[in-house]
Amino acid sequence: MIVKQPTKIEVRGGNVNNLKNINVDIPLNQFVAISGPSGSGKSSLAMGILYAEGSRRYLEALSTYTRRRISQNKRSQVQEVRHIPSAIALRQRPSMPSERSTVGSMSEIFNVVRLIFSRLGTTRCPNGHVVQPSLQIAQAMDLAGDKMGMITCPTCQVQFMAKSAEDFAFNSGGACPECHGTGQIQTLDDRKIIADENLSIEDGAIASWRLPGRNFMPTVAAHLGVRIDIPYKDLTAKEKATVLHGKRGKYAVDFHTSTGRVFSTENTLYENAYDAVYASLKSVKSDRAMTKVNSFFHFSTCPTCHGTRLNPQLLTQLVGGQNIAEVADLTLGALADWMTVTKAGLPEEMQQMATILFKNLSETLQPLLELGLDYLTLARNGNTLSTGELQRIQLARTLRTATTGVLYVLDEPSIGLHPDNVEGLIHIFRQLVAQGNSLVVVDHEVNIISQADWVIEIGPEAGRKGGQIIAQGKPADLMQNPQSLIGPYIAGRANILYPKVSSQTSMHATTLTVDNYFNLHDVTIQVPDNQITAISGFSGAGKTSLILDSLVPAIEAKHQHQSLPQQVSQLTTDLTAVVSIDAKPVGKNTRSTLATYTSIMTNLRKLFARLPESQAHNYGIAHFSYNNKEGACPNCGGLGSIILDIQYLPDMEEICPECHGKRYKPEIQAIKWHGYSIVDCLDLSVEEALPVFAEVPNILKELKTLKEIGLAYLHLGESTPSLSGGEAQRLKLATHLNKKRNGTLFVFDEPSIGLHPRDVETLMGVINQLKAKGATIIMITHDLDLMTNADYLIDLGPKGGSQGGQLMAMGNPFELVTTNQQSLTLNYLRAHFKKYNLLATKGTVK
Repeated sequence: MIVKQPTKIEVRGGNVNNLKNINVDIPLNQFVAISGPSGSGKSSLAMGILYAEGSRRYLEALSTYTRRRISQNKRSQVQEVRHIPSAIALRQRPSMPSERSTVGSMSEIFNVVRLIFSRLGTTRCPNGHVVQPSLQIAQAMDLAGDKMGMITCPTCQVQFMAKSAEDFAFNSGGACPECHGTGQIQTLDDRKIIADENLSIEDGAIASWRLPGRNFMPTVAAHLGVRIDIPYKDLTAKEKATVLHGKRGKYAVDFHTSTGRVFSTENTLYENAYDAVYASLKSVKSDRAMTKVNSFFHFSTCPTCHGTRLNPQLLTQLVGGQNIAEVADLTLGALADWMTVTKAGLPEEMQQMATILFKNLSETLQPLLELGLDYLTLARNGNTLSTGELQRIQLARTLRTATTGVLYVLDEPSIGLHPDNVEGLIHIFRQLVAQGNSLVVVDHEVNIISQADWVIEIGPEAGRKGGQIIAQGKPADLMQNPQSLIGPYIAGRANILYPKVSSQTSMHATTLTVDNYFNLHDVTIQVPDNQITAISGFSGAGKTSLILDSLVPAIEAKHQHQSLPQQVSQLTTDLTAVVSIDAKPVGKNTRSTLATYTSIMTNLRKLFARLPESQAHNYGIAHFSYNNKEGACPNCGGLGSIILDIQYLPDMEEICPECHGKRYKPEIQAIKWHGYSIVDCLDLSVEEALPVFAEVPNILKELKTLKEIGLAYLHLGESTPSLSGGEAQRLKLATHLNKKRNGTLFVFDEPSIGLHPRDVETLMGVINQLKAKGATIIMITHDLDLMTNADYLIDLGPKGGSQGGQLMAMGNPFELVTTNQQSLTLNYLRAHFKKYNLLATKGTVK
């Protein structure tokens, strides 16, 4: 009997987040794209149902013991999912690696390189004699006990321990004794201790006393005889010595509060300005606090290992004529030549082992090369990589397994990718499917969607107005489907040139010159004031180095009368402030909501606390917060849900049976304003809340701003960590739209992350509002629609890494596409203009 193989995953009754009981079939063994507006429910289908169910069912096949030690997905809110394979997911934002991570360690290539050096290396005995690679050395590594790794020098017969793969690990036995494998040493920068010698100590002259837990040091210093109410520069030498180098000790000190009360202490610890930094370094816990402490240090290359991270004694062992530090400095693209040279120099008896090791290395390396990462070196710090680079390394690691019958779910894999890299990414997708896998990709990149075998569109809008299947079919079908939102963009019929506002200011510009910083060498750019400038170029071309690492800190340093970053030789600017906006999640847990992130929640609590009924029950502002015990449901603590640990099964999240998900005590819910309880108010969408609070100016103002930035569909109690990248980005902008912004630079890092092409129009509307307020805007982007709508374009290239760092183009994008033939970015932008018939418009809205 022949059993017919299933051809599709059948999802029935999907209700995750805003999905409205959807039924959808996802073809198996095909490349399927999921499209739709930001917040419409794409990730809810892909991650919340397909990946969650695919991975959970696979884990259920494991032993109880194993499952208790693995983080499992909760059961999805779906009636039935049939024929789903085991699933692997690549999320939109990989976690940022630590300072100890490198491209080599993250990609696991360095593991193979260490093994190659251990087995195929030319080493030296303690007397300095060269010992050529041999099978005897490789065999010695397999011996047990004290004999493991022991070899005899053929020249002087001395026995010594050969290096194992572990000995070459900079995070283990091979670490440099000076920097412990980080490649850097930190030295306290004396210039950072005194913020401004023209200030008095009580006004903040000592920068290190502004660190957390040190704000009382001026009072202790006054107790020790230091005048804290005169400029620091006017203090005596003895007073300055007390501030900078005073003896650490405990003193009896009286503290005076603003209300006139006095608190006396017997054992207040005094830490001088230097001790405060070192003590903070030992006690710091959060990343944010660590960043503050690190600002007092100067980080320099370790003088012992010269940045290699490795014990210098390891560098005498050579493979292919190079030591392991030299190999780590090779680009991924250059490793093939190193392997060829190495193999050619090995004796015949070592050829088979070399073939096995180099085959493993090549298989690990190949996906990285196909994904356009050939310019990265093995030694490149992981925390200096862009999101796109991190995601491609993660993708390459997954591809290397060459599995069959797996469902791959990718969330925005095009993040950080230049249009030229997208073509390589699509080639990888085809390989995955050809291996017998199924692929589901959530993305907004039109070029990716147009290459899919099948497209599922969710919409029609975001939030409560989304969560429905509005169109599905082959890309060619969607071009003819009037319900499709992405079809006009695939066909080139959509209008991608949006209205602009004129500049308020005269045509001044900020000029920046970066001398030597990574791959930037003597690069000078001009950023026009009160204009929208797009910074484009390959991933790794130097965009982040130029803007986030050089321009932003340079403007901040000039405004604070501090020295410019070391790599900046010139800065001419009228700008006085910088605001950086990215698409990282807002808030850290479900207690953070749209209302709490803005001032709406504070004003709501005040509004309800002023009601006569509240005052009759002695209910204050705290009673109307679900984060305080006075108002929070005692059963769930104000979360609205409870988590049940059921041993080896996934944790179960249930709506709180006491407050039924409302978060508040019943008596607090009973207080009404105009017929609405505070719970009712939080259940309102921004659109619904506008008429309700029409007579409450401080709430109405916030609501209008949220509507202007395209977030009218969100409800006030919406959890902010669950917002998409585009929603989070616009929410961060909300507080900046109500003020004049002359002299302020807004820097957007990849602002189109998570945005449907239609959402890009909304984003540009918000950015133009900032421009109308006098702001200067920079967008670091790969998005061709954003480049199209920019006033000015700066392109770096020609590619990434050592092949990047050059200024390829600078000027109006519509002029550049007709005059510049050198820039690869402009080649793609030119083709984009042709597709949408924009070459004749000269940037004028049709």
